[in-house]
Amino acid sequence: MNSPSPASTAETMITMSHVEKWYGAFQALHDINLSVRKGERIVLCGPSGSGKSTLIRCVNHLETYQKGEIRVGGILLGNQAKAIDAIRREVGMVFQQFNLFPHLTVLQNCMLAPMRALGIGKAEAEDRARSLLARVKILEQASKYPVQLSGGQQQRVAIARALCMRPKIMLFDEPTSALDPEMVKEVLDTMISLADEGMTMVCVTHEMGFARQVANRVIFMASGAIVEEAPPGEFFTNPRHERTRKFLGEILRN
Repeated sequence: MNSPSPASTAETMITMSHVEKWYGAFQALHDINLSVRKGERIVLCGPSGSGKSTLIRCVNHLETYQKGEIRVGGILLGNQAKAIDAIRREVGMVFQQFNLFPHLTVLQNCMLAPMRALGIGKAEAEDRARSLLARVKILEQASKYPVQLSGGQQQRVAIARALCMRPKIMLFDEPTSALDPEMVKEVLDTMISLADEGMTMVCVTHEMGFARQVANRVIFMASGAIVEEAPPGEFFTNPRHERTRKFLGEILRN
């Protein structure tokens, strides 16, 4: 795919300015500056412990940051509950683990948040859930419980559940890393279809084929800092930094 980045006049969805994050004495994020425009697909990559997951978890306040500023859809993300709730209604997130409620069916998992957080009625929530389960090609599993599904199916349910909130931004935190290899493609295909529809996406992944196909920009992180960012064609064929070249050499060999 590799379509060009949205024009500079496009709406800015996420702005991170000089963001820093500590866990005690350990600094997890160093002076992060990042802007994501509407319709962009950003892939974050880098070695384990480089701060990728921490960065995206700061976007919806699953992690707090100590310095700098984050704005999502123009809303300043601080510690005010009203602002956090407003941002979380705009931002969907899919994790490594599927985090589905085991005592609820697939359909009930998808209906719960729109009813509780958005206050929509049961009939509307069910219609929305069924439509999105069909979109991720898993509607036939609607009456089953998560334990009855494969890992790939559970992750597609998790994507549908996030989409039921009609978010403007989707965050993915290594969504295929807990899956068996044969299940990875079905989840990546679902994510590619979202990208094709213009969803704004920030994805932490080691799936470099996905990055080549979908990303407008690939961002390489190491030791809590952004080391390099470039369109995928440039990133993969002409990385500027030695740390990037070493990472790509290792990951593309495996």
